[in-house]
Amino acid sequence: MIPLLHLWLPILVSAVLVFVASSVVHMVFKWHNSDYRQLPNEEAVREVIRKGNPAPGQYVLPYCPDMKEMNTPEAQRKFAEGPVAMLYLKRSGMPNMGRPLLAWFLFTLVVSFVVAYLTSRTVLPPAPYLQVFRVAGTAAFLAYAGNAAQAAIWMGKPWRSAAKEMLDGLIYAVVTAGAFGWLWPH
Repeated sequence: MIPLLHLWLPILVSAVLVFVASSVVHMVFKWHNSDYRQLPNEEAVREVIRKGNPAPGQYVLPYCPDMKEMNTPEAQRKFAEGPVAMLYLKRSGMPNMGRPLLAWFLFTLVVSFVVAYLTSRTVLPPAPYLQVFRVAGTAAFLAYAGNAAQAAIWMGKPWRSAAKEMLDGLIYAVVTAGAFGWLWPH
């Protein structure tokens, strides 16, 4: 078993490389731009939401707090009429990318730490590159891509968007696995 302290370099390098890879995915290839569409009546929708003044958070339309209420004729009518939606609201104001980018980098560090923990408990040195790559890559893939299918199943995210997010997760997993395989103690 390898002490986690000995894996600080692959943890840091993989987190930095995933951060760079995600920047390339979103700023160079921009394959997620087509995942978002504009409502045909955006201004009217914005006005209605603004009038209601909801706090930032997660909302569902139509709202039914439990299955019992979902079976009422009124709730069934609302679902039949539509729209049926999940809505996420943020604070008003110009987006500031600093905080989300910092949070994303911290998340990549956490993922890399968990990958280091799992890999250090299952792969002993000296291990071949491919053995380290397989374990680290599998763990990283689950962390980076695992939620995309759940969002498609439960939240209504289009499967095409979820598939692209899983491809992102695969890229990040390969980058993480490569860093761990390369920097694994011998």
